[in-house]
Amino acid sequence: MTVDAHHHVWDLSVRDQDWIKGPELQPLRRNFGLADLDPEARAAGVDRTVLVQTVTVAGETPELLALAAGHGLVAGVVGWTDLTRPDIADALSRLRELPGGSFLKGIRHQVQDEPDPWWLLRKDVQRGLAAVATAGLVYDLVVLPHQLPACAEAAALLPQLTFVLDHLGKPPIATGEREPWASALRALAALPNTVAKLSGLVTEADHASWTTADLRPYTDTALEAFGPDRLMFGSDWPVCTLAATYTEVRTAMSELTADLGDADRHALFEGTAAAVYGL
Repeated sequence: MTVDAHHHVWDLSVRDQDWIKGPELQPLRRNFGLADLDPEARAAGVDRTVLVQTVTVAGETPELLALAAGHGLVAGVVGWTDLTRPDIADALSRLRELPGGSFLKGIRHQVQDEPDPWWLLRKDVQRGLAAVATAGLVYDLVVLPHQLPACAEAAALLPQLTFVLDHLGKPPIATGEREPWASALRALAALPNTVAKLSGLVTEADHASWTTADLRPYTDTALEAFGPDRLMFGSDWPVCTLAATYTEVRTAMSELTADLGDADRHALFEGTAAAVYGL
């Protein structure tokens, strides 16, 4: 079995996705639902997924939980709530009490959009992250390379919380640069309470001409730093469709990890996600 540890859905008639801006992202300006994903995922051998938030709007997470409760494909949800709110512990508890609340596995915030590169180290944010850990949830990191040092410091300050790095911290694949991203990734991986997703890479490469050879230096760096047992596959559908189909992303990850043994491949494509998210 295969777990897709990272995908999204949205309905523009319910709310706008205000991050979909500019001509390059226009193909995403339509509705994407589980009915669209299901046949593609199952055709690629995926039978369980983790549904991840897209906007910092409180109403989205209850909707994602209800979707998970009503569809057999989704096994877990990474939602959003304001980490800095004084009643963060109660807010997390209330989410757990909603229909589908048992599917809540983690919390995420668009740290990549925060102008302060050290946002994760703010006292109010640290307090919120500690509450996430106390609630038995994990924290997904969606950051840019220059924010990776703050991720490492935050993980060191909160050893009780598991941090999940989405998209390997968005390395600059299109330019071929590896530093300082690679060094920062290794520093994060040195902390035992961190894991990462091999996700979102095709959209960091040249959308029209990427090859697995373009991705390999970055996936190899991640495999060396984290090891297969602390990495997980994610499609980043439908964002990935800017550069590749669902099947093409799944096939690329298979090619990039073809040299791994059976146990390591099981960890990367199922075991790590199942353990980290408690699927």
